[in-house]
Order: sequence, then C-alpha cells, then structure tokens
Amino acid sequence: MMISDLPMDMVEEVLCKLPMTSLRRARFTCRRWNNTLSKDWSFTRKYNGEAAKRKESQVVMVLEYKVYLMSVNLHNPSPSIEPIGKLDDAGVDIINVFHCQGLLLCVTKDRTRLVVWNPFSGQTRWVQSRDSYDIRDRYALGYEKKNNYSLKVLRFVDDYDRNLKRRVYKFEIFNLNSSSWKVVDFNPDWIIQFFYRGLSFKGNTYWFAENKVAPGKIGRVFLLCFNFTTESFGPRLRLPFRGHYGDTLTLSSVREEQLAVLFQECAPPYTLKVWISSKVCPNAVSWNKVFLSVDMRPLIGFQFHCFAGSFFVDEKNNAVVVIDKTRGLPFTIRNMAYVLGENGYFKSVDLGDFAPMKCWPLVCSYVPSLVKF
Repeated sequence: MMISDLPMDMVEEVLCKLPMTSLRRARFTCRRWNNTLSKDWSFTRKYNGEAAKRKESQVVMVLEYKVYLMSVNLHNPSPSIEPIGKLDDAGVDIINVFHCQGLLLCVTKDRTRLVVWNPFSGQTRWVQSRDSYDIRDRYALGYEKKNNYSLKVLRFVDDYDRNLKRRVYKFEIFNLNSSSWKVVDFNPDWIIQFFYRGLSFKGNTYWFAENKVAPGKIGRVFLLCFNFTTESFGPRLRLPFRGHYGDTLTLSSVREEQLAVLFQECAPPYTLKVWISSKVCPNAVSWNKVFLSVDMRPLIGFQFHCFAGSFFVDEKNNAVVVIDKTRGLPFTIRNMAYVLGENGYFKSVDLGDFAPMKCWPLVCSYVPSLVKF
C-alpha cells in the first residue's frame, strides 16, 4: 500500500500531531491530502484540540523582520517560548503584522507593500496601493459580516505633515473580493497616534484614540471601533483607567472572545495593569476587575515601549506575557519575553539573538484557519 492510499481518518490522526510548519510540508507531498485537508474544517478543529492537549498555545511573533510561529508553555517551573518554525511564504522582510481569523496582514520592511497571508494554507495575496504607501500609514484587517465575510483592509493616515504644516487625514478601504480601493470621506474630531496598533476582533478593529486638544495640551485616551460592515467608526468607548500620551497602552484578545487591555504608567513605579472585558461590541464595552497589577520598578526598572509592549494573556496560569527589548547599548539589546503572574511571579525569557534597533518585537494570538480570500 502506498502512503497516499492510507484511510483519511488515519492520515488525520498522524498529521494533527505535527507542528504547523511540518504539517504544511507534509500536506504538499500528496495531492489527495492537500485537497482534502485544505477543505476540511473538522481537521482544523482536531488540530487545534491537539495543541490544547499539549497545554501549549501558539502565537505569531515578528523578530528581526521575520515572522515566526511560537509555542508557549507556562505550565513548567521555567516557562518556555520556542519557535516552531519560520513562516516565510511571504518571502520578504516584515516590520508589522495584524491578525484576523487566522489571517495575517503584513507590512513589508520598506513600508511599500502589503500582503494578506494564511500561514496554515500558505495562501498569499499582495495588495496594491491606490497611489503610494506612506511611513505614517496605519492598517487594519477585518471582514463584512453581511456579505459572506468579505475581507477588507483599512488604510489610514492621521499625522502632522511638516511640509503642509497641518494634520493630514486619509481613509481608504480595499475589498479583497472586488480588488478595489474605496476612499472614505471622514474628518474625525479625534487623533490616533502613529504608535498605537489596532487589534482585529470578531471582524472589526479597535484602536486607542485621543481627543483633539489645543497645542501643548494632552488629550484623554479612549477606545474606538472601526466596523467593517458599516465601514465607519463607532462612538467613544470607555477604558478602565485614565490614560494619557506617553503611557504604554496595548490591546490583545483572549480566546477570540474577549478584549484585554494593558496599561503602564510612564513614570515610576511603572505600575502595569491588565483588564479583560466582560462585554464588547462596536458600540459598547464593559470591563471586569483588574486581572493583574504589577509594580515593574523592582523587576525591570523601565517602562515597556509604546512601539513594542505587545502582550498576550494566559488565563489558565493567571499570567501575562509582554514582548519587548532589553535596554542598553547597540549590539547588546535583545528581544525578550517577560512573564508576569500573581504573588510577584516574574520570569524573563530570552528570545535569541540581538535585536535590530529599528525592528521592534511584536506578538499576536494565532489560531489556524482555512479562511480563503
């Protein structure tokens, strides 16, 4: 009997135990396997279930301009965060990623191109700009729920143009079904700082924003949702803290069901707090009590950077993992994961190699998906 003639239930039992990067290579050795598994949602569920049994979670990280799938296990006395493999289908250096429904929207290092990518299936789709991309661009990936989950990319610029000596606002939407751009006429009464990263959640994207205020004054931070179905921003959503420009503010998701928000003061003792939502929708959000509160001054002695400071939550271990760099002289700085837990629990995990000065490490949750585009 040839290996391609094995019963599919036996094939699934074997393949669902492989790391994802190995799984992709194994699928393409047999056309029958690839055709069947690329359309089989039951296999995807089984594969995700096997990962849960191993008491590990999978996240995507950007390290040194490359995208990695990482295995995270916090159950052992010494937590481990190890690469499963490098996801290199895009074939270019990546500076930023945004996750939505198992898909990644990647921004290239030169900030001139975008690619939508499904690491599980290997499918990629390059997105051509209307004119040219800009270093001040911000992006989001979401989908329209009333039209067979039509995928869309939001591109916008909200920044000060020194040549024009005024703020510039541009909003554009790319529809992957029609391969077309649409310009959105919108003049907001708020600003989104260039270092705030959006978070895609249930098809929509959430951002931190600030009230427009007079020059020299600091506006209060709140939460905004961009609804990809209505193609519009919703009302201001409350946060469980009073944040201002200079604080570290980051969003994450918990099991694709709840939002998590990290807040760290920009002054000693650099107190870090994390909340998890009890309810979230485009027009309303409510928060549970503080999930974790840590005085960071005796642990690392610095504030997580607003460019980095991305994080994820491990509810089973009541822990939070923050991704950032060490501080120091060039060629001594390393990418690090900082594991924070209850009762003063703290561990740091070296993610390997020195960190390029202009590439901040990033992390986002990841669940394999068969979504096509």
